[in-house]
Amino acid sequence: MAAAAPGRPVHVAYVMSRFPKHTETFVLNEILEVQRHGIGVSVYPLLREHDRVLQPGAADLAARANYLPFLAPSFLGSHLQFLRRRPRAYLGSLVDLVRDNLGRPRFLAAGLVIFPKVVHAARLMAERGVDHVHCHFARHPALAGLIIHRLTGIPYSFTAHGSDVHVDRRMLCRKLSEAAFAIAISEFNRAVIEADCGRLPPERLRTLHVGVDTEVFFARNGTGSGPPNRLRIVCVGTLHEVKGQAHLIEACAILRDRGLDVRCRLVGRGPDERKLREAIERLGLQDQVTLVGPLPRDGVIGELERADVLAAPSVVSARGQREGIPVVLMEAMSCGLPVVASRLSGIPELVEHERTGLLVEPGRPADLAEALSRLASQPELRQRLGKEGRRTVERAFDLRANAARLAAMFEGTAAR
Repeated sequence: MAAAAPGRPVHVAYVMSRFPKHTETFVLNEILEVQRHGIGVSVYPLLREHDRVLQPGAADLAARANYLPFLAPSFLGSHLQFLRRRPRAYLGSLVDLVRDNLGRPRFLAAGLVIFPKVVHAARLMAERGVDHVHCHFARHPALAGLIIHRLTGIPYSFTAHGSDVHVDRRMLCRKLSEAAFAIAISEFNRAVIEADCGRLPPERLRTLHVGVDTEVFFARNGTGSGPPNRLRIVCVGTLHEVKGQAHLIEACAILRDRGLDVRCRLVGRGPDERKLREAIERLGLQDQVTLVGPLPRDGVIGELERADVLAAPSVVSARGQREGIPVVLMEAMSCGLPVVASRLSGIPELVEHERTGLLVEPGRPADLAEALSRLASQPELRQRLGKEGRRTVERAFDLRANAARLAAMFEGTAAR
């Protein structure tokens, strides 16, 4: 693959499962920010997302995204071209996909389904002068990056977030070995990857935190400053087992039974909505817990502004899924809002217990209730944690600074 032409912006093709997805705003925000650093970006989602909740900047990128069907007559020429010019790369990718995933029928089936469009995308990227391919999540998007790299020689990288490195890592080391570099969003994830794939030099496996825009998420008047013995809790995220909302609902029942004036708003949607609604009704919490539904960024900021604390009670699911570092924790802390979160995965890299927030053991509603009760009765603790949390985000989780580092990585790879 030739280096980018002098004077021409580096062209990076982003590959992700779906776009635009309101629960993965960190991908959108990263793209928008690396563009501000002079990187040309094109977007190649594996699937079209029909999300009615769009974040600022999403509509324009979605309008220019390269949404490809699963099959089309035009794909035939792409496949014949690579079979003729790169037969070992083409057939070897198919063999590796099947051989490495015989025990994972769902992953294998999805990989075979996307293979035709990935091969066609490889041809488009080569024709359009793409200099680098970056994939978000280490599963099918990184598989697509690997195939594109083999067929075209375009260097690729990927960012590993949460469950994509914790549930099943059978192709992870192969993807890592052929990538120009990979990014772990936490030191915890880096350790998990290296436990499987061996220690790697920093230039091959880099730790780069997801960041938030500290000029958008900032402390408003009154954030986290409610009166003692009244607590307004907000929890933002997909209604899914790994987010732990069921344990937060139980904690709210404990707080209510102690006589605390508690209100909790659950922002998001997801597969567990019915189960959570039933738990609210079973515990008689209709007046205390509200399912808000998904909100755009400004709506989330409004919820953070009106809350006294953000709760992120993450757990490991029955399938072994877990989060990386929830971005909403960064958003809340950037707003000066105190947080209570689980001591899990990379979360302690952001939330330092008693200094920038409170940590509890995952899956323990009584512990969660105790931490929330402390914040209800100690307004000065809320204020101190909120101020220190903001400083931590400014120092290590700022979107602009971290995107500048990523843009420099893209430029360095394209210049080789």
